[in-house]
Amino acid sequence: MAERLRGFARWETALVVLLVLVAVVGQARTGGDFLDGGNLFYLGLDIGEVALIALPLTLVVVAGEIDLSVASVLGLSSAVMGELWNAGWTIEAIMPTVIVLGAVCGLVNGLLVTRLGLPSLAVTIGTLALYRGLALVVLGDGAVADFPSNFTQFGTTPVPGTWLPYPIVLCAVLAVGFAITLHASSFGRSVFAIGSNEEGARFSGIRVKRVKLLLFVLTGAMAALAGIVYTFRFSSARADNGVGLELAVVAAVLLGGVSIFGGRGSLGGVLAGVLLLGGLRNVLILDDVSTEVLTVVTGLLLLVSVLAPSLTARIRSTSTGRRSP
Repeated sequence: MAERLRGFARWETALVVLLVLVAVVGQARTGGDFLDGGNLFYLGLDIGEVALIALPLTLVVVAGEIDLSVASVLGLSSAVMGELWNAGWTIEAIMPTVIVLGAVCGLVNGLLVTRLGLPSLAVTIGTLALYRGLALVVLGDGAVADFPSNFTQFGTTPVPGTWLPYPIVLCAVLAVGFAITLHASSFGRSVFAIGSNEEGARFSGIRVKRVKLLLFVLTGAMAALAGIVYTFRFSSARADNGVGLELAVVAAVLLGGVSIFGGRGSLGGVLAGVLLLGGLRNVLILDDVSTEVLTVVTGLLLLVSVLAPSLTARIRSTSTGRRSP
């Protein structure tokens, strides 16, 4: 355990160093615009939905599973928001309905994984296409953009007297709850135990299937919440909202030090990963880099975040072997 904590500390320290480096280089490359309050506000907006989805996905990956359907749930939630608004529903009724819909999407994923024993990677690749297709069925290729301004300003204006966007404040509040759940509760210990050794966790009395099912439901609900935030931010409900966002979310989680094999990770590291990924993308955008290059950079960071822990473990193993008599 002590070795694991030291490993987390080293990884998170490296992330902090990289964050500082990105800030310094970004400030120099953009003529001082990177750390400007206005740019930091837009940076916060840009990472809001990624951070919201990364919170529950961290628990899913720590438990040894994955959910690639999150961006499609976001898109489906946005499409349903638009359709219900066109049908005359109030925003106050639409939001809880959409979150329940997201939870149902997560429940479908969870049941397929826990009850049928299907691999979560295959299941959520399938539901990625399914939920996006349903979004297109619900709203088609059109858009709904006449939401009330008192709701859309939630995603377009900062908290009075600050440069903080409201979604970041929401994320910070939720992050505290998720951090307590993962790192300071019996449920969190069960999640780590399942990811480290599922059979051992089952024999120790942990209800593995129930825990995993809850995690998928929670991830679906949070993806739907991110869909609400995304819709208000762009003042537009579309079936293709959030296309490709799952790549950024998974990259941020793995970049934050969560093992793709489960059993290891920290929420603090994931939040640092979200900031690092968002900061790097922001610098590239300010430097007029194309969207295609941004996608390449995100993919490279995803590969690095998967390869780095394995390479580090091999180096340590080789080093230990050489020191052994």
